[in-house]
Amino acid sequence: MPVLEFVHPQRFVAGTVGEPGAREFYLQVRDPRRVEGVAIEKQQVELLAERVAELLDEVGADRDVPAAPQDNDPLELPVDPIFRVGSMSAAWNPTTHLLSIECHDLEHEVGASDETDGEQTTLRVVMTPSVAREFSRRSIALVAQGRRPCPLCNEPLDPSGHVCPRANGYRRR
Repeated sequence: MPVLEFVHPQRFVAGTVGEPGAREFYLQVRDPRRVEGVAIEKQQVELLAERVAELLDEVGADRDVPAAPQDNDPLELPVDPIFRVGSMSAAWNPTTHLLSIECHDLEHEVGASDETDGEQTTLRVVMTPSVAREFSRRSIALVAQGRRPCPLCNEPLDPSGHVCPRANGYRRR
């Protein structure tokens, strides 16, 4: 199983390409030699960011640590994902006081397809608590930048309008 490992990356962020409603989400990591990215679903970004924040809170990892600088820059171009994320995990190492995130290739997950050949690729990012906290902050803000929710049904509103099931199918403007 090939593992692409980044220990203390210069940058680890979630970002998007496209307009709200048609955005594609990516995780991107950079070290001095390379930039790699993976495609990911919006809900996965949200769950990962929330889990990272919860994990850091549980272990009290970044209480006495200076915050990492905020990173609001766009993704580095070209955005060329090496795979689409299937399963993910986040783990705290109490010995090293580092957090690691692993993302596994959806196409090669166990039982995903018998037709795929090759091995599953894993992206592993090992980082300090302050870098992990900044990843979580940026990711939560990124997910919140999407389309506004309908006040009646809470579904996303399109710029052209919205057929709301709570309004008996009438288009609201």
